[in-house]
Amino acid sequence: MAFVVDSTQRSVARINITPLVDVMLVLLVIFMVAAPVLSRAIPVDLPRAGPDDPSRPPSPEPIRLRIDAAGGLFWNGDATELSVLPALLETEAQRDPRNPPMLQIDANGDSDYDVVAKVLAAANAAGMRKVGFVRRD
Repeated sequence: MAFVVDSTQRSVARINITPLVDVMLVLLVIFMVAAPVLSRAIPVDLPRAGPDDPSRPPSPEPIRLRIDAAGGLFWNGDATELSVLPALLETEAQRDPRNPPMLQIDANGDSDYDVVAKVLAAANAAGMRKVGFVRRD
């Protein structure tokens, strides 16, 4: 079987860009709708730097609270129960209400989030305003 090719008739290969334009317009509309949602401001209350006040008393020693993987609590190295924690935090917060100590929480990566949430709730209820997490590398 033989094919006859006419030299006067050439096939022209063109890329059909209509589907490409359709996809690009859909993506443009999606990004135009999604962009205002992503640019909402989140209010953050950051501390302001100021000159050192020599009349201000020095900060008290921070409280080191460690949470191990099993959910055990260690208050400055001493084992303690979760039920006793609110009383300990309340005592420390009332010692000097104008200059409370900082609560440094060292939570193990494998610890249960429920224990960490209970510790944070107890700190909030006791009036502890300086709470930080210790990061271990």
